[in-house]
Amino acid sequence: MPGGLRLTKGVLMSPEALDFTLLYLALPLLALMALEDLSRLRISNRLVLAMVVLACLSAPVFLPWAEIGHRLIAALSVFVLGFSGFALRLWGGGDVKALAALMLFLPSQALTLYAWTFVAGMALGLVAVMGFRAVLRNPDIGWSGLQPNAGYPMGLSIALSGALLPLAAMQIL
Repeated sequence: MPGGLRLTKGVLMSPEALDFTLLYLALPLLALMALEDLSRLRISNRLVLAMVVLACLSAPVFLPWAEIGHRLIAALSVFVLGFSGFALRLWGGGDVKALAALMLFLPSQALTLYAWTFVAGMALGLVAVMGFRAVLRNPDIGWSGLQPNAGYPMGLSIALSGALLPLAAMQIL
């Protein structure tokens, strides 16, 4: 095909766009996750369930079965490791479930790169939250994640890392 495009299920797509199709579909849910965690310091089970349902419905349409299997293994691995961190009080339960659900949307060949975008998402999220907390200095703003002594809303970093991955993979960052 011209220009590196692939014909997949009757649609011409670049390899990069095809690899991240599921992730693009999940971006609105990731944005909701970030906002929810910033405002309430919680990631709802309903949001995580919506992510899992979206992955289950869209993966068979866009992905080969082998890739679906790889993503399921990644999600299960992250959940098991995350549960260990949850038991040690290193992570919140919603963070573990959300990160495991996100694995269903990430191309298996991009997981190493995802680790780096997760680090970048953590750094950006920490800077943003600390900046907002320093600027606002108002304990009555109504957003729990921006309160002066609140915990860190990890959903923000999870969402940022998912949004940054396609950009990093296409070397836009």
